[in-house]
Amino acid sequence: MPPTAWKEVVIDGKVKFKVPAHLELIKKVGSGAYGTVASFQDPKTGSKLAVKKITDAFHDLVDGKRILREVKLLRSFRHDNIISILDMYPPEHPDFEDIYIVTDLMETDLHRVIYSKQVLNDEHHQYFSYQILRGLLYLHSANVVHRDLKPANILVNKNCDLKICDFGLARGLGNDEDDPTLTDYVVTRWYRAPEVVLLASEYTKSIDVWSVGCILCELIGRKPIFTGKDHLDQIKKILQVLGTPSEDDLAWLPPRSPARNFIKKVPPSTKQSWKSIYPKATEAGIEAIEKMLTFDPTKRSTIAECLVLRYYETLHMPDDEPVSEVPVDWTFDKFTPTKRLLQNFIYAESTSSAGQWEEPRTMHGFSFGKTWRHSFCC
Repeated sequence: MPPTAWKEVVIDGKVKFKVPAHLELIKKVGSGAYGTVASFQDPKTGSKLAVKKITDAFHDLVDGKRILREVKLLRSFRHDNIISILDMYPPEHPDFEDIYIVTDLMETDLHRVIYSKQVLNDEHHQYFSYQILRGLLYLHSANVVHRDLKPANILVNKNCDLKICDFGLARGLGNDEDDPTLTDYVVTRWYRAPEVVLLASEYTKSIDVWSVGCILCELIGRKPIFTGKDHLDQIKKILQVLGTPSEDDLAWLPPRSPARNFIKKVPPSTKQSWKSIYPKATEAGIEAIEKMLTFDPTKRSTIAECLVLRYYETLHMPDDEPVSEVPVDWTFDKFTPTKRLLQNFIYAESTSSAGQWEEPRTMHGFSFGKTWRHSFCC
């Protein structure tokens, strides 16, 4: 292989990107706490990709470990509904500060779609939430709980393809929590399952199901369903809709749990009708919401059970809902981060082959036609 020629591209007049010389800049896609993302095109093939530059990646060791976790996980996943790492540009030397990650190019995210003027009908609600469930079926089979599902972490293309991203807070089932700062941070508050708030040290795959239920509600209503100001207010908001839980609904909480006392202090409320909250929702859609937003996590539907609901009967294809061949080996995550360790691990990932990447196909060949296509490209 001939050595790669590189060039420098300046984004927004301030962020310098080092990319292969043959790539042409399309535009800046976005920026956030973890860096800047820009889209590029290969003029020879016409293929487009996204390059994320994470600047000063090891300044905060907790953030650095989350970045490594995401890289390790995404390198091991192969699924249409999960973002893929296509490449990582190798650092010039071991004492590097910046990380370059190349991924699929997705035009927008579900948060932007929900708050756009794009018409979203019941087919959209079904197809988006189905794809999230399909991706989670794979994740959960790989022994991975996402823990931070929200519309902004769901990437979308104008042909309705959807990919789950942002795995920095993911964990394996049964793993001891090694980051105490994470306990209250897990899952952006509005999408947190009750057990994350009330019994933070214990969680299962069911917390991801709750988040999908919240996202489905937001797709239908074009606004979040549970908008708590803090973690206690979050529980109040949930109970105002679901009603005061019965003793049976609290069986999963330890008898002397402080959470029980808190729930007793919340003013009694009667369960609201989902039809009154979402008058245009179908019966099958309301059934799906009910199954996902069940207060007791032991009674909440699993991902597999959600996929066979009436709401998804036109989309559910058992032969086209892959699971992971092997669970993720989480031993890579069991270390106390130092800057040098993180640099070594990322350097090893960056200089290794990107692996057997295959271009993902569009699931079911699904499309919503012209009304969808003139919509929300960012």
